[in-house]
Amino acid sequence: MTFKLTYATMSNPPQELHDKFELALEDVKQQLGQEYPMIINGEKRFAEGKHQAYSPIDTRMHLATFQKGTAKDADDAVAAAKAAFPQWSAMNWEERVYLVRKFADCISARIFEIGAAISLEVGKNRMEALGDAAEVADLIRWGADMMEQNNGYKRPMGSDPLVGMSSTNESVLKPYGVWVVISPFNFPAALAGGPVGTALVAGNTVVLKPASDCSWTATLLVDCAQEAGIPAGVLNLVTGSGSTLGSALTANQDVAGVTFTGSLEVGMGIYRQFANRKYPHPVILELGGKNPTIISKNADLDLAAEGVMRSAFGLQGQKCSATSRVYIEKPVYEAFVSKLVANTNAIKIGDPTLRENWFGPVINRKAYGDYASYVADLAQAGKILTGGKHLTEGAFENGYYCAPTVVEGVPLDHPLWKTEMFLPIVMVTPVDDLNQAMELANDVDYGLTAGFMGSPEESEWFFDHIEAGTVYANRPQGTTTGAWPGFQPFGGWKGSGSAGKNGGGHYYVPLYMHEQSRTRVKRA
Repeated sequence: MTFKLTYATMSNPPQELHDKFELALEDVKQQLGQEYPMIINGEKRFAEGKHQAYSPIDTRMHLATFQKGTAKDADDAVAAAKAAFPQWSAMNWEERVYLVRKFADCISARIFEIGAAISLEVGKNRMEALGDAAEVADLIRWGADMMEQNNGYKRPMGSDPLVGMSSTNESVLKPYGVWVVISPFNFPAALAGGPVGTALVAGNTVVLKPASDCSWTATLLVDCAQEAGIPAGVLNLVTGSGSTLGSALTANQDVAGVTFTGSLEVGMGIYRQFANRKYPHPVILELGGKNPTIISKNADLDLAAEGVMRSAFGLQGQKCSATSRVYIEKPVYEAFVSKLVANTNAIKIGDPTLRENWFGPVINRKAYGDYASYVADLAQAGKILTGGKHLTEGAFENGYYCAPTVVEGVPLDHPLWKTEMFLPIVMVTPVDDLNQAMELANDVDYGLTAGFMGSPEESEWFFDHIEAGTVYANRPQGTTTGAWPGFQPFGGWKGSGSAGKNGGGHYYVPLYMHEQSRTRVKRA
């Protein structure tokens, strides 16, 4: 298939893609109910405690049984990674690139199986699920490409002008050691396999701990790594609660670095924990977002409404990049909001594995309950223009379905303008001018993504003034969502991230390495 799937192209896929997804979905459904182990040092590991996973699409659908790993399992995984590090890190970088690319190729070969599992496990529609699977393969390949383009990150430096001697200098980036990747539920492939692949190609060994809601996808990724020939102990998988496993992993003194994707609160806890060590260790945090879109009076309102709808309600608003607040210049406020509400009301809701449905359930009962709480608060403070209710009848009866919700009239000092809800709720308000919109857009702790709809000249002003790491202008495919490796590097500023460099960009791989300056002197 020659079709290049990205989040920007997924609106018009070929029929072949749908046919292959549906065949894979039937195959995957035949595998439901199996038990999956952890993988430590290349061996299956079972625990006394078990986690029963059910689909948010239909909570009667038993997906699989996973292990509730213990602190000992976490320590054993770190020990296995530590033992594997000397040989893996000493391998020629070209060989690591070869193996990591095989890893990506295995994922691509199983993209429809992985996509079907993601859809059932997380509630993504089929295109978002396939996009997640395609993205992780591209993220891994991007890391391999960066290693290759930078000659394994070995660079000659200037030679000292020493009389009677020659002095040559070289900069070399080297891996840290054991790296822990703690991944979220919403992008169970890309935000697990992307950091894993990058850490591996840099020469680190890895322990992967996925969110409890998406252990299935992580298991499939590790299976692909084993199929590709990644040696035992180089990539280890532990499953279970964050309070048990996550805490044990981040407390282990043999862990050299951590990549965490999740909430600001948890991420900062990890950050502070690492700060208490004997010496500094790298922590890469991709945290939350409270992402604005600004609508100029000069915007194409049809494209603006489409872009906001797609970014606010893709994956049911459960993206750290989702549009959650929209600032609209007063002359076009009513017209824009009318179009946004109409687009929202046209969304097809239901089982996201079906081709016709774009919008599925939220991830779990907690999210389902949080939605009701937020809606009640917003209904009291403002006006719900559409949505604002659980969907409970007919096909929705046994899933966690919440109506996409648009709210206006909420006072600008209300705390939910600055709180990440991570749900299908978007707040809109008129503004006097773009300067006011920008002031409000930047007045939050987060700085992940942001969008603008307006003239080309206004767009440049927006780029110069917005405080966010991933920004878009006049993008109907999603005003704040849809980054792709090699196209839009993804990362945040302020409370949205710690690295200052974006995943899928030119500067990401070096985050997993530290620099050694080498000088060689001899008589001339």
